[in-house]
Amino acid sequence: MSAESDRLDRFIQFSADVTGFSAFEVRGTGLGESFVSTIEGIIGVALLDELLDRFAGLAGEEPDERTRALRRDFFGDEKFGPIARNIVKLWYIGIWYELPREWMETFGTLERNDTFTVSAAAYTESLLWQAIDGNPPGAKGPGYGSWAGPPRIANGAAR
Repeated sequence: MSAESDRLDRFIQFSADVTGFSAFEVRGTGLGESFVSTIEGIIGVALLDELLDRFAGLAGEEPDERTRALRRDFFGDEKFGPIARNIVKLWYIGIWYELPREWMETFGTLERNDTFTVSAAAYTESLLWQAIDGNPPGAKGPGYGSWAGPPRIANGAAR
């Protein structure tokens, strides 16, 4: 297995854990390779691998302990917290947000660290639409006449 393929698999599993979707659902968006490439271009391969290596250390943990470890060791971490939060935002809305000034002052300025939509596909295939069981406005229309009835909400609530 190539390093890129391994990195993508580890990124998909990390993404599944932090978004609440299954690895199958995350992979099914078709955005994994694009997102890995985007993140590598912003924070670099070494920092992404460091995050994914740290995540690999959680393998075998019970689900509750894994959740606590993600909160403590990723979202609560000065170095990885802003990156992990950006990865969640990237999956849900297809936008990379500029890392905070405080992060850059501590860990270094990044040349491509701007807020931007990764691609049109990142918008239309983002997890937000699955989470709310909806369609992205202006793209992927629900079909003729779908507007005639009230919105449908599966099981009374979205994810």
